[in-house]
Amino acid sequence: MGRKPNIIIINPDEMRWDTMGHMGNEAAYTPHLDRFARTEAVSFENAYCQNPVCVPSRCSFSTGLYPHVRGHRTMAHLLHEDETSLFQELKNAGYYVWMNSRNDLVAGQIEGLVESHADEIYYYDVSKPAELMSPEMLGGMSHQKEEKYPYSHFKGVKEIDKDKDMQDTGAAIERILHPVEDKPLCLFLGLVNPHPPYMVEQKYYDKIQKSKMKPRVKLEETKGKSKMIETLHHYVGMDDFAEEAWQELRAIYLAQCAKVDDIFGKICDALKEAGIYDDSAIFVLSDHGDFAGDFGLPEKAQNSFEDCLTKVPLLIKPPKDEKVDPGNAQSIVELVDFYATAMDYAQVEPTHDHFGISLRKVIENRENKVRDYAFCEGGRLAHEFQCDECHSEGQGGHPKKEGDYWAKKMAQSDPEAHEKGTMIFDGRYKYVERLSGRNEFYDLEADPGERFNIYEDNKNSDMVQSLKTAMLKWYQATCDIVPRTFDSRFAKEYIWGIARSFCPPQHEELVKEQIRKGMPIGQVIPYAVGLLMKENKKK
Repeated sequence: MGRKPNIIIINPDEMRWDTMGHMGNEAAYTPHLDRFARTEAVSFENAYCQNPVCVPSRCSFSTGLYPHVRGHRTMAHLLHEDETSLFQELKNAGYYVWMNSRNDLVAGQIEGLVESHADEIYYYDVSKPAELMSPEMLGGMSHQKEEKYPYSHFKGVKEIDKDKDMQDTGAAIERILHPVEDKPLCLFLGLVNPHPPYMVEQKYYDKIQKSKMKPRVKLEETKGKSKMIETLHHYVGMDDFAEEAWQELRAIYLAQCAKVDDIFGKICDALKEAGIYDDSAIFVLSDHGDFAGDFGLPEKAQNSFEDCLTKVPLLIKPPKDEKVDPGNAQSIVELVDFYATAMDYAQVEPTHDHFGISLRKVIENRENKVRDYAFCEGGRLAHEFQCDECHSEGQGGHPKKEGDYWAKKMAQSDPEAHEKGTMIFDGRYKYVERLSGRNEFYDLEADPGERFNIYEDNKNSDMVQSLKTAMLKWYQATCDIVPRTFDSRFAKEYIWGIARSFCPPQHEELVKEQIRKGMPIGQVIPYAVGLLMKENKKK
C-alpha cells in the first residue's frame, strides 16, 4: 500500500447551495469552485445537512451520526471524551491533522479534549486584540441601539484590516508549504464566511451582478409556513425593510460567498505549489444555509427545513488514480456521507458504527445513486430548556435585547415554535413531521421556493403516508448505535468469589491476575478447575 492521500477540507459556514455559478446562479462569482466542479470534482445538487444550525450539523458530519443518535441537537452539546471524530480517527491512523480554531465540534470546557482531535490547532494572531475583538470580527454580537433594524445582521461593505478568515487561510497555506512531519496531511479550514453579519470588502462586492439576482421568496406570498418562521418574523421586526435593502443584503451575502471562492482558490494554489494537489482528496462543504431574505428573514432557524437552510454545497475531488466523473450530480446525499467518503479515501476503518455511505460510487459515475431519501431534524420537547440558546448561554431564558441574536433566542423560548420537527425529501416531495401535527408537505417540482404548504390537500395523502412510513423506518434503523466494546456482566469480586472455591490456595494470585486482566467468568472457572486438577494429580 502506498502513501495515503491528503484529506483537505474547506468548510464555509452558512453557505447556501445556490450561491455558486455552476448551480445556476448568474449573479454569483465563484470561478474557482465552478472550474473545480466542471473539470475534476463532483458537485452534488441534492446534498442535505442533518440539522440546520452549526454545532449539531458539525457533530453529525464529523462522526457520520444523525443528531438524534447521541443527543447532539443543540448549540451547547458538543463531542465528549467517549466520542470520536473523523479528525481524531485520522490522527490515530497516522495523519498529521491541522485545523484552525473554528471549533463548534468538541466540548471546549474539557481540558485537552479539543487538542486530542488534532496535531496542531491554529489560534489566530492576537497581536492586535482590539482590532480582532471588534463586533464585526466577533460576528456582530452587539448592535447600536439607534439602529432601526438591529436584528438584520446587515453591516454592508466594509474594509477589514485584520480578517480572521484570511489570517486562518494564511496559516493553512503556511502548513501546506512547510509540513511539520512526513505524514499525510488532514487539513480542516473552517471559515466564518458567509455567516452573518452580512459584511464584505468592496472588491468582492463589485464581482456580484446584482441585476441578475433571483427574486427572494416573500413571506406574504406563502401559505401554511411553520410557527418558527412566523415567530421569528415577529421578533426580527423587518416588515418595512425595503425591497432594495433586501436585495442589497442578498448581494452582500453572495459577495461573502465570492470571498469563500477566493480562499478556496488560494488553498488549491498552495497545494499545487507544494506538489501535493494531485495526491489530495479535496472536500468543500457547508454546515447549513441561510435565509438571506427569503421569507422576510435573515440568518437561520433551528427547526426550519426549507432548501435555503438544509441544502448545501458539497464538492469532492478524489486523489489521483481514483476514477472521477466531474460535473454536477443529481443523486440525493447527506452530510453524514462526507464522513464515510473521507474515511474511504483515507483508507481508514471507522472505530464506531455510523450511518454515512461512501460517495465513491457516485464520484466515479454521476448516474449512480446511494440514497432514496435525505433527512434533517431539529427543535426540542417543551421541557428541554437546555436545548434553547437562552438557557444554554446562561441567560436564564431572558436574553439581552442589545444582542444581535435576541430575536432568534426569543423565538426559541416559545416551545410551540421551537418544537421538534423532522424532514424527509425524496427528490421531488418534501414532508416535515412536527409533534404538534402542524406538518408541512411541498412539491418542489411545482413549487421550488416552498411557498405553499399542501399538507392538508387530500390528494397528497398517499404520498404523505409513504414518506411517513419511510421516516419511521429511518428512525427505527438509526435510533442508536451499540459500542463495539464489550462489558462484563459481573464484577471482579463476584467472579473471584465463585472461582476461589475451585482455586488451589497456592494459585490464588495467578487466578486473581487473570480476573484483573478481564478474563470472563466462563473462562475463569474452567481455568481455576484446571489448576485444581493439576494439583490433585500431583498428590
